[in-house]
Amino acid sequence: MQSNFRCKIKDESKKIEMSSVTKEKKSSIIAEYGGNSKNTGSIEGQIALFTEEINEISKHLKVNKKDFSTLRGLMRKVGQRKRLLTYLSKQDILGYRALLEKLGLRK
Repeated sequence: MQSNFRCKIKDESKKIEMSSVTKEKKSSIIAEYGGNSKNTGSIEGQIALFTEEINEISKHLKVNKKDFSTLRGLMRKVGQRKRLLTYLSKQDILGYRALLEKLGLRK
């Protein structure tokens, strides 16, 4: 039994695909902030990766304002990044300040 209901997009120009962070981009971010591309556990690399993902999701949400499940995912990533930044500030205040400056985060 076929359904006659089909979802149509009124304006094709508004249709965008949310691009996730690719493997190559991920390894380059980790290499830039974490020391080398294999050091995925470094706090600085993780924070930089979260920042890149947050920026990508923010672009998506500017077009798709009612995408609430993605908004929830964004809030989770922002919270995780905040916890990592708090940990870094307690462990290495100079590294914390340098990372904020490098990523362009306000604080």
